[in-house]
Amino acid sequence: MAIKTLTDLFIHDLSDVYSAEKQITRALPKMARAASDEKLKAAFEAHLEETRGQIERLDQLVETTEGIRLKRMKCHALEGLVEEAQEIIESVEKGEVRDAGLIGAAQKVEHYEIATYGTLHAMAVRLGLKDAAALLAETLQEEKNTDIKLTEIAEQQQ
Repeated sequence: MAIKTLTDLFIHDLSDVYSAEKQITRALPKMARAASDEKLKAAFEAHLEETRGQIERLDQLVETTEGIRLKRMKCHALEGLVEEAQEIIESVEKGEVRDAGLIGAAQKVEHYEIATYGTLHAMAVRLGLKDAAALLAETLQEEKNTDIKLTEIAEQQQ
């Protein structure tokens, strides 16, 4: 897809984050099983449900915004972040150190999503897509809240 307009870039980035969210729904159950801290497991499980809601919100955005159709693509950035999390699971013994690594891996994902949703929100505003901007702002806030929750769990570990 040749990107020539802001709308083209918006569709590209929206398609990319859609792929990212789908990858996250496959990674979170693995991360939850690999965690030993119950609060961390619960946070991963809660974020899985939230991520499913975010995918539904993206579907809603596409259905209700004229001229927006997602492109089939793979988010390579998220693929790499998921691979890093998998390396932690495979190479670090279950326990506090693995949990710390999983928190770090999850926060890298959250920061990627915060940057992406922030950019998408700004583009939606600039394009005059008021309803899309509201949906993206809601997801952006959820991602920020998850990042804060992960930081709190990390700081409570001994």
